Amino acid sequence: MRVNVSSHDLKVSDHKHHLHPFTEHGALGIDERRVISRADGVWLWDTDGNRIMDGMAGLWCVNVGHGRQEIVEAVRAQMSELSYYNTFFKTTHPPVIELSQMLSDLAPEHINMVFYAGSGSEANDTILRLVRSYWALKGQPGKNVVISRKNAYHGSTMAGASLGGMGAMHSQGGLPIPDIHHIDQPYWFGEGMMTGMSEDEFGLWAARELERAIEEIGEENVAAFIAEPIQGAGGVIVPPATYWPEVKRILEARDILFVSDEVICGFGRTGEWFGSGYYDMKPDLMAIAKGLTSGYLPMGGVLVSDEIAEVLHNEGVEFFHGYTYSGHPACCAAAIANLTIIKREGLVERVRDQIGPYFQERWKALEDHPMVGQARMVGMFGALELVPDENDLKKRFDNVGKVGTITRDHSFANGLVMRAVRDSLIISPPLSITEEEIDVLIASARKTLDAAWNDVRKQGLA
Repeated sequence: MRVNVSSHDLKVSDHKHHLHPFTEHGALGIDERRVISRADGVWLWDTDGNRIMDGMAGLWCVNVGHGRQEIVEAVRAQMSELSYYNTFFKTTHPPVIELSQMLSDLAPEHINMVFYAGSGSEANDTILRLVRSYWALKGQPGKNVVISRKNAYHGSTMAGASLGGMGAMHSQGGLPIPDIHHIDQPYWFGEGMMTGMSEDEFGLWAARELERAIEEIGEENVAAFIAEPIQGAGGVIVPPATYWPEVKRILEARDILFVSDEVICGFGRTGEWFGSGYYDMKPDLMAIAKGLTSGYLPMGGVLVSDEIAEVLHNEGVEFFHGYTYSGHPACCAAAIANLTIIKREGLVERVRDQIGPYFQERWKALEDHPMVGQARMVGMFGALELVPDENDLKKRFDNVGKVGTITRDHSFANGLVMRAVRDSLIISPPLSITEEEIDVLIASARKTLDAAWNDVRKQGLA
């Protein structure tokens, strides 16, 4: 941080020169900006002197917590020795070899290769090309269609945003690109409840939307089904228990690839190394990023099944795809150090057996608040569904998103980062959070709900 520059001056400079992602710039006032200057563990500090709990682990990524000097030192040592070299033209380097072995050991047994990218978005762009190239090499170039879900998030690049199912993103830039088909999401509280179906009934219905789409499009034209085990940016949509077993049945009966987007769910967030493992699914391709390096450096990748790798390894086959920073040595060093911490400290097991159950119990108790219709959580991420009447859970706020934004702003003011999605709040703290810090988080969340509920009633929104 530059010395002798006031917090206000930093905000003015940011306003003049910085185009933020996913931001309505015309409505972003200078003093509304937060300049984060320091972080440690689950805590952030801004240039106005406020201490803030990072309830979103950055953007779902800082799994081991902020300020881990072991990762910093690993990156420093690697950059002192080999700061950069590419992995094109028959070239490799020690850290990318070591990381690839580590990831193969962590992945399911049938997955033993990695293709590197710079982000989850790039990983999903790569997946689209891999899927279509695979079928073309198998002599079935007509298998081009990828089925995804409405409200899914697979990145913001052209292919990533097309694979995702968010209408706001599709309204800009000529999206989606051709041959992407979206089916309904398994969102029982937001959609299934309104139909009168039970959770289990709705889970089967939503899964069979995949079957119906395949029959409509033709199996001979469908290349893959891509899905997040739990939809993160869509609002932490936890599928009913019947959903994934039925999807598994549908895919096993057909010659269609399954792509698991593990960008958020991977590396311990669910209490398993990967979300597909949590749901006993067997993916052919897995997109990874975020928790791979805990966000200390940008890195993504694709875990590739042996079957797909074997097709790509045929003599005379070249996959015409790659990135300047594929397997960047410093990023590999960060990932190696990060995964070493996760394994050594047993963070995956801790989420499954200790801190996860504790957090889930405390989070579930928030359902007693009059503005909370559902408090759901798997592993270490969850959501609060905000409703105007706790006695009529089918009733929703008018002007969708307004109450969510009000509540989010109170959360920030109370020193807790939670994210608003429609009229819900979502949370995803570092896996390293302590029970005492969870108690602080829950107290802040309850204070936030009280303040927001007061505002909502004053404004006549409920």
